[in-house]
Amino acid sequence: MSASSKNAAHGDVVIARIVKPHGVHGEVACDIETDFLERFDVNNEVRLRARDGSSLNLLIEKKRFVKDRVLLKFQGYDTMDAARGLVGAGLVIDESDRKQLEPDQFYEHELVGIEAVTLDGRPLGIVKSLLSTGSAPLLIIESAGGDEILIPFTSEICVDVDPGARRVTVNPPEGLLELNIKPIKNAR
Repeated sequence: MSASSKNAAHGDVVIARIVKPHGVHGEVACDIETDFLERFDVNNEVRLRARDGSSLNLLIEKKRFVKDRVLLKFQGYDTMDAARGLVGAGLVIDESDRKQLEPDQFYEHELVGIEAVTLDGRPLGIVKSLLSTGSAPLLIIESAGGDEILIPFTSEICVDVDPGARRVTVNPPEGLLELNIKPIKNAR
C-alpha cells in the first residue's frame, strides 16, 4: 500500500539512502525506499541529494540486490574512499516523476502526520512512520499519551485512508489495541 518517502525540504521523493561503502571498488549499499526497482537499472541517471542539501547527478554503472538492499556502482566513483563520501546521502527524484499509483496505494510521506481514528471516531493518535515487515507494513501511531500503537496497514484494518483529509480510519480486530497498551506494573 506504500511506495516511497518524501523529503519535504526539497520537494524530492527519496528512492534510496546510501548507508555504507561496499567493497574496495566504489560500490555503495543503499536502503531501498521505493517499490519501483527499475529506477536502479544500469545506465539510469539518478540524483544524489547530500545532507547539506547539494545535489549531483550520477550514472549507475552496476547494480545488484543483496537481501533488502541494492548495491550500486556509480560512474567515476572507483574507490572505497570515493564511495565513503556518498554515505548519508539520498537518491531522489522530482515529485513530478513519481509513478502513478493504484487507488489503494499511497506514498509513505502522504501517511506520515495524518490522524488515525477508529470507526466510531475515537482518536488513536498521529501516524509517525510506516514499518515494512514480511507480511504487511505497520503504521506506527503515537497516541496523545506518547504510547506507540502498531496497526497493520491492510485494507481490512485501515478501512478508509484519506491523505487529503489527513485521516486514516481504522477498524482494529478485537484485542489489537489492547496488545499495544503498556502493562501497568504494580508498585511495591
